[in-house]
Amino acid sequence: FYVAYASGGLWYTESNGTRFEPLFDHEASMTIGDIAADWDHHILWVGTGEANSSRSSYAGTGMYRSSDGGKHWEWRGLPESHHIGRVVLHPTDTNTLWVAVLGHLYTDNPERGVYKTSDGGKTWNRTLFVNDSTGAVDLVLDPADPNTLYAATWERTRHAWDFKGAGEGSGIWKSTDGGVKWTRLNTPESGFPSGKNTGRIGLAAGRKGNATVLYACVDNQNQKEKKLVLDTESLSKDQLREMDREAFMKLSDEKIAAYLKKYNFPEKYDAAKVRSLIDKGELKPQALVEYLEDANNNLFETDYIGAELYRSDDGGQHWKRTHDEPLEQMFYTYGYYFSNVRCMPDDPDQVYLIGFLIIRSEDGGQNWKNINGQNVHVDHHALWLNTKRRGHLINGNDG
Repeated sequence: FYVAYASGGLWYTESNGTRFEPLFDHEASMTIGDIAADWDHHILWVGTGEANSSRSSYAGTGMYRSSDGGKHWEWRGLPESHHIGRVVLHPTDTNTLWVAVLGHLYTDNPERGVYKTSDGGKTWNRTLFVNDSTGAVDLVLDPADPNTLYAATWERTRHAWDFKGAGEGSGIWKSTDGGVKWTRLNTPESGFPSGKNTGRIGLAAGRKGNATVLYACVDNQNQKEKKLVLDTESLSKDQLREMDREAFMKLSDEKIAAYLKKYNFPEKYDAAKVRSLIDKGELKPQALVEYLEDANNNLFETDYIGAELYRSDDGGQHWKRTHDEPLEQMFYTYGYYFSNVRCMPDDPDQVYLIGFLIIRSEDGGQNWKNINGQNVHVDHHALWLNTKRRGHLINGNDG
């Protein structure tokens, strides 16, 4: 089998992973987003540029093709794709494939979305485009019909000082004509999240009887519902997070002083001093919360909903969340690093979600079991399911 690394090239093993040989060391890029193999014809496709949008995610140089199992390579275009989320091959036509292109990470650019080639990568057509900051991150074929495809788009932009990992452009799309025309599925009536807080989405598809089952995991960056605690006596962090200057200036000195004392602020910052700083605009009320926060804890202590899994049994027209309880410890605040789901093609009720942990459900996502294992590192990014031997998995993680 083949293994591709975000920043370490492509490797091949014939000994079940006990020994590997490098296959991509002499090409223009070592950063890989996805690979696809046509085993019958010894054809390999490599989409360069890591799909995870971290600060350390390096851009690629487009698509590469090998017709001899990785001994020799040809560059096949899409130079400004930079980051590629998925490469999907047509099951019977060796010249046809689709690529989910994320596009530039630190700047907007038009070369992003879903691209299709029908001549082995000599020419490409962009068939799905949302906007200059929204690319395609995942792509699956309907198991019953290779002309039916589902794509996930993701709006994201990173700056040196900030990261936007969600937006209106994030969504699920469907094509029934081989990826030429697309229809958006995550409408407000569909049951799947939409809007400015919709983050990265991952897709999986299987067949149950005569029906196609679709799964979509999403990094839902909407806020969790909070129980309202009425406390008119004390000032809380949650109140300060939502407070503007005018509201703060209406607080009594006693209430401000009690907050400062509770959290052990330096004595020089008494109620009068803090009130003056905020009145002059030198501080915002939120600074009284940020002063107390720890950057590492903020990665894990979050008000975001985070990981959710949705299922559709009618071709993506309607979606229902599979679980009643939240999927804790899966994404935390960095769902942009994960959002991958896998299911057994012939038994889609057996589904796996990979993130900080790796969890498995045998009832279509209603109940979950953590299968991470004490000897397995956290932060999972790849999972292969052996369709001929249930329970046989290959996992790629940060370990």
